[in-house]
Amino acid sequence: MARGILAIFNNVAPGRDADFDNWFQGEHLDERLSVPGFLYGRRHKAISGAAAYFNFYVTENPAVLTSQAYLDRVNNPTPRTRVTMSEIFRDMNRTVCRRDLRLRNSRGAFAVTARFGTPQDTAALRSVLDDFAKDETVCGEIWVSAEMPGMASEEEKLRGGDRKIAACLMIDTLYLEQAEKIGQSVARSFPAADVGVFRVLAHMGNSSA
Repeated sequence: MARGILAIFNNVAPGRDADFDNWFQGEHLDERLSVPGFLYGRRHKAISGAAAYFNFYVTENPAVLTSQAYLDRVNNPTPRTRVTMSEIFRDMNRTVCRRDLRLRNSRGAFAVTARFGTPQDTAALRSVLDDFAKDETVCGEIWVSAEMPGMASEEEKLRGGDRKIAACLMIDTLYLEQAEKIGQSVARSFPAADVGVFRVLAHMGNSSA
């Protein structure tokens, strides 16, 4: 079964980056990874693009992200999470996805993402990814929305509502120059995509999944 992906892109309120980092590192990663079925989480900070931060969680399957254990968590935010969601998060884009493809198992120090607001031809995304992956230091994934209609969680209500993506191409690289070149190429291939280049901030869990 395909892995579940929780893909999150966001900005933060001016002057609140330190508070955001402390909450994420001091509470949020541990809290999310304590939910059964969560395998790992990975945080990134933007080098270029519309979103200042990008993070994703990998789960055993997409159903984990609608499980009762997870819903109990997002509907009962901690005091710190309430403050972070209501005061710090800006421009939240959060989507439950399934991972349709993972090419190679390694991870890099930099990531390129191409976010799409409409459904994509995954064969076209795969063709672009295959071309980049001629360089064996490059790995990548294709994510497709697995969102189900439902009520907004308490956390989402605190954020004022979330935007969604239909698909995402995510590429890992070793070096910044390499990532920037890939980002430029992806932007040319998919001019309607929202392309970002990110460096890794933190990782927690088993990245081989």
